[in-house]
Amino acid sequence: MAELGRLESAVMDVLWRAPEPVLVRDVLDAVTTDRVLAYTTVLTVLDNLHRKGWAVREKDGKAYRYRAAGTREEIIARTLRRVVETSTHPDLVLLHFARSASDRELHILRQVLDERESGK
Repeated sequence: MAELGRLESAVMDVLWRAPEPVLVRDVLDAVTTDRVLAYTTVLTVLDNLHRKGWAVREKDGKAYRYRAAGTREEIIARTLRRVVETSTHPDLVLLHFARSASDRELHILRQVLDERESGK
């Protein structure tokens, strides 16, 4: 999650673990960091995550409840998609990625390509 800072990552971990949307106070109580956080700091982080598309919020009275905008894997895949789409040479990015992929990763890519070719 290189796109996120340490505190943003810690907050996202809370959102991914939460079984339902949470208030800022819930995140503040659950987040683990090496320093004491202010309510407004967590509020700002959640607002930034919402703006970046990592978190979704819904109004609950005067406050918002937050949840992750997808699973960890879905959001990371969207981030990879943005990296490829915003590159000036997406073909080279994909080539470098494919050349650096592990055997297991290549196996997964082959499976997906086979599925697409067979129309699944």
